[in-house]
Amino acid sequence: MNVTIIGTGKMGRAIGARLLDGGYQVTLVGHTPGKAEALVEELKGRSKNSSISVALPNTLPGEVVVLAVPYTAVNSIVHEYIQLLPGKILVDITNPVDFQKMELMVQNGSAAEEIASLAPISTHVVKAFSTIFARTLLDGKTDCMPLDVFLAGNDAQAKQTVSRMVESMGLRSIDTGSLVRARQIEGMEFLHMAIQSSYNLGYKSAIKIVS
Repeated sequence: MNVTIIGTGKMGRAIGARLLDGGYQVTLVGHTPGKAEALVEELKGRSKNSSISVALPNTLPGEVVVLAVPYTAVNSIVHEYIQLLPGKILVDITNPVDFQKMELMVQNGSAAEEIASLAPISTHVVKAFSTIFARTLLDGKTDCMPLDVFLAGNDAQAKQTVSRMVESMGLRSIDTGSLVRARQIEGMEFLHMAIQSSYNLGYKSAIKIVS
């Protein structure tokens, strides 16, 4: 399956690397000249069963599109690609956090619900990957255990597709329910971020369900 990643920052890099390890065909969309091409050169060859390339202009190939951009860029990105989003599964990894004030930027609802309201009605938004830091995601494990990826979305089939993708990346998928649960997922990660300095965690920790 082909997965398109919009964004070539740390999270785009980590998700791309894990997808390649899982045997996926990855297409990158970048907005900084040369950055997507440089990331392709860095990540190509991770798996014989996978490939990575830069998207052609005005294209979003594949069934799944990962929105690996900062929350503040979401509105403009969705509007830029709105004609290409119908029928796609749009994976939202954003955390709506004001890092200067260290507070949530969305008080009612969630970033994922905002994105769903902006996207075409046939676009299925799934919240995922937002509780994992980039360097931890690149490792794929915490304390020798696979990382947990908390999912939320209204379309069961879309969530199943993303869940299979997560599992193929060597991670564990946890379905939290409908898209309204993205509110709790985002709040949980905000708390996770807020305690990093107090406990000298260095953004290397992970949220995991252990039984």
